[in-house]
Amino acid sequence: MASQPKTRYTPEEYLALERSCEAKHEYYNGEIFVMGGATKQHVSIVTNLVGELHSQLKESPCTVYSTDLRVQVSPTGLYTYPDVIVLCDQPQFSDEQQDTLVNPALIIEVLSESTKDYDRGGKFELYRTIDSFVEYLLIAQDRPHVEHYTRQSDGRWLLYETNNLEDTIQLKSVPCSLSLFEIYDKVGFRAPE
Repeated sequence: MASQPKTRYTPEEYLALERSCEAKHEYYNGEIFVMGGATKQHVSIVTNLVGELHSQLKESPCTVYSTDLRVQVSPTGLYTYPDVIVLCDQPQFSDEQQDTLVNPALIIEVLSESTKDYDRGGKFELYRTIDSFVEYLLIAQDRPHVEHYTRQSDGRWLLYETNNLEDTIQLKSVPCSLSLFEIYDKVGFRAPE
């Protein structure tokens, strides 16, 4: 009798596989998920965000990381690659490889049609278990629209959202502000189908 292919992995097995391949994969509850490619709009928005944040944080102790740094969400078992991460504390990593961050303060996700519900729902719920995580930005790529969540002192999350290119998001976790005009600089929106 032929053996069934393995469909569940331990975190250690996932990390060994992930560190040996060029493609990125998300891991949750023993399952590995292939991460899809990004659109021109997605890449442009991430580039704009990293550029703006890096420029404003240059003289501060804060650090900006983009899509290639993995985040471990303990104790939920999620390993994922947010689009942008910022922290002002010393980075803490899950092991000596220093490729899996465990203490992000600000996470930014650029929404795609296939992941927007997960980014707003299940993934945000998992992110909220990170003690250091206090701010979340969700950025639409098909139109100007930003959802800005901030953790309040009593643990509740406050939502501010806007679709006005003249608005500016004042970040709480890092000394920065992001104008929608700059976030969407040179991002061509596709015509509705």
